[in-house]
Amino acid sequence: MARLLNYDLHCHSTASDGLLAPAILVERAAGNGVDILALTDHDEISGLAEARARAAEVGLRFVDGVEVSISWGGITIHVVGLNIDPANAQLQQGLQSIRQGRTERAKKMAQDLARVGIPGSLEGAYAYVDNPNLIGRTHFARFLVEKRYVSDVKSAFQHYLVSGKPGYVPHQWATLQDGLAYIKAGGGVAVLAHPGRYKLTRAEMRKFLGEFKDGGGAGIEVVTSSHSAEQFLEYAILAREFGLLASRGSDFHGPGESRIDLGMLPNLAADLKPVWHDW
Repeated sequence: MARLLNYDLHCHSTASDGLLAPAILVERAAGNGVDILALTDHDEISGLAEARARAAEVGLRFVDGVEVSISWGGITIHVVGLNIDPANAQLQQGLQSIRQGRTERAKKMAQDLARVGIPGSLEGAYAYVDNPNLIGRTHFARFLVEKRYVSDVKSAFQHYLVSGKPGYVPHQWATLQDGLAYIKAGGGVAVLAHPGRYKLTRAEMRKFLGEFKDGGGAGIEVVTSSHSAEQFLEYAILAREFGLLASRGSDFHGPGESRIDLGMLPNLAADLKPVWHDW
């Protein structure tokens, strides 16, 4: 029986909020037995060239990707674009328009944290940023851990950086329609990232998936680090029901910070049609 190839189609480098440089990330993936890797930094494609070059050197098949931030129903949702063309002008312009809002949001987050007695968070968050245009909540989380306001990054989000907590600032990202259009313009396949993380009712999730598919969305992450075993089953059912391709990605950000390492996820259910079926 042929060995199943190890696909990891969702991870982050220092080009957005990961801890490892693109080349080092690729080396770690290869060392973990990954056969096909997609780098999917948040609203940013500047790390792809370095990662692609290192993948060629270590014999790893590389997929150009990105994770696009959109706003839907008052919450932020992430859509991964796979097999994109990084040189596409419409994709580049769309991602730039999304990134422009991050700096202003970061200033507001710092003001909100200062209000509850946490000074210096903007400068502290920037100390963790390699790409100043890509400052985000994870950088603030690392600052909060460093200053011992919380014990780990997960706790930082739970206590400070999610809706209803100090430090959370709602932001209008791209619309679903625009986000899908950017990915489509770049020739990519749009995949809903980690659906189990969104605070949506079952009815709201089904409504979203209907709009997502109608707008050109093609896939859903069934197996990802933030999903429980029950959620693997839940989103496999929705993939079948909506006729969506199934994806598998660790959403790895860095050693010691991510729950599951690159390439260490369970396999997709055998009856699901994987996003890579015609690659």
